[in-house]
Amino acid sequence: MADHSRLFDYDAELRPHNEIFRAAARVGPRDRVLDIGCGAGQTTREAARAAVEGTAVGVDRSAQMLERARRLSRDQGLSNVTYEQADAQVHRFPPARFDVCISRFGTMFFADPVAAFTNIGLALRPAARLVLLVWQGRDRNAWDSVISQPRDPGSDSPAPGPGPFSLADPAFTEEVLTAAGFTDAGFTEVDEPVYYGPDSAAAFDNVTRLWDENRLAGLDAATVERARTRLRAALDAHSTDSGVYFDSRAWIVEARRHS
Repeated sequence: MADHSRLFDYDAELRPHNEIFRAAARVGPRDRVLDIGCGAGQTTREAARAAVEGTAVGVDRSAQMLERARRLSRDQGLSNVTYEQADAQVHRFPPARFDVCISRFGTMFFADPVAAFTNIGLALRPAARLVLLVWQGRDRNAWDSVISQPRDPGSDSPAPGPGPFSLADPAFTEEVLTAAGFTDAGFTEVDEPVYYGPDSAAAFDNVTRLWDENRLAGLDAATVERARTRLRAALDAHSTDSGVYFDSRAWIVEARRHS
């Protein structure tokens, strides 16, 4: 779900979430902003527009997405935004540089979240704000069961460890952030649908693009066809006059770097 290599419009999929996230970020005119897992840079550009006398730096591991982010920033005439291809878990950021760190669904895949947030924290000034958008549990996100899993239902269990729902539990996430040097963790529920296309046919094309070779590896033709049939039925069931939507739940997580 947060895989920025996908080919369809991830920003359109998350438009309602992004509006809430932007409001929660409360970027000020002089802020220096760090955006983790920025993808094509929508949230970085929005931060740059708010930080008219500051700066915004977007970090992502995907060279393809960062190329698009740079192009869009140039096209939009933004001069206070830059992008870096890096792994935020281990990248050596300038110490105590940033006033705000934001991340829209970009922090759930850390192999060692305490180490990763500790590293990010080193880039933040004392009392700097951290604002994350993360998914709640798998059982509260209808898109996962019908979209992310081409295999037959019950054929395998979700892999343990990093994944889209790794920060779903507020108690666990607060424990991680506390261990990484953050304080005053707070959680606000986001109850908004995700969008997959204007109609079920377009949504089917969009979703099947996500079923790349890695997800389909080892699956026989009959299993793939059953998955496609289930997907068509699910998309038809979720189609409305305004598009195809699936229920979802997320958290806005806010915390501060310790003083």
